[in-house]
Amino acid sequence: MKLLFVIFVLALVLIIPNIKIVPQAKSFVIERLGSYYTTWKNGIHFKFPFVDMIANRVTLKEIVKDFAPQPVITKDNVTMQIDTVVYFQITDPKLYTYGVEYPISAIENLTATTLRNIIGELELDQTLTSRDIINTKMRSILDEATDPWGIKVNRVEVKNIIPPRDIQEAMEKQMRAERERREKILQAEGEKKSSILIAEGEKESAILRAEAQKESKVRIAEGEAEALLKIKQAEADGIRLLKEAGADASVLKLKSYETLAKMAEGESTKIILPAELQNIATFGTTLKEVMHDKNEK
Repeated sequence: MKLLFVIFVLALVLIIPNIKIVPQAKSFVIERLGSYYTTWKNGIHFKFPFVDMIANRVTLKEIVKDFAPQPVITKDNVTMQIDTVVYFQITDPKLYTYGVEYPISAIENLTATTLRNIIGELELDQTLTSRDIINTKMRSILDEATDPWGIKVNRVEVKNIIPPRDIQEAMEKQMRAERERREKILQAEGEKKSSILIAEGEKESAILRAEAQKESKVRIAEGEAEALLKIKQAEADGIRLLKEAGADASVLKLKSYETLAKMAEGESTKIILPAELQNIATFGTTLKEVMHDKNEK
């Protein structure tokens, strides 16, 4: 009984600790007698005591590493500090375990040297405005270089570009001057638009005043013409009525005389009489003289 109990205890001590569960998004690299044996995926596994050993526990999730700023020199000999962020993922746990010593440190050093090479081909202005180009080139180079290590570089981002202090001050002055220039341009454009609107308003006002004066004169002329037309129409209607009534020449002459009398009431001092009216005036004078002589007798 004691022997069985001892065997049972030894079995528990040897078997239970060697039952391993690999979680999701993890991989275990297993060595047998010091050599690579296999890679465990997620699930339950058993390793032989004193024979198998877990050499490395590898995560398959995407890893993000923010590396410290690196000094780089541009093509026009400007030294600046640039820090990068690398997004990578382990695709082969075996290569990641045996491909390179200290993989994260290797990626950091590779990133720094690649960044220096790329920036060395660009001038300062190009460096400040070509982040997308730098990111694309670095991702391509790093992905190819880390492929033997079982690593896939998904993305590289230039986080900060820090030029020297004197360059920063010059850039700030340039930006300030540019803002002032834009402000003056906007102000000048505003004043120009304001002047144009004022001039257009004055022009429209003058046009409206001229049109109003024109309309007033037209209305006055139309009124005078209409009044004159009505007067002439009334005279014509009067003559027509006299004719229809059978008026003789003497009546028409009398009407003409009445019209002459009205004309004499005006401010004119000289009146030109028609021949018929002159005869009537002579007849009236003669008749007056005869009546006067008759009264004296």
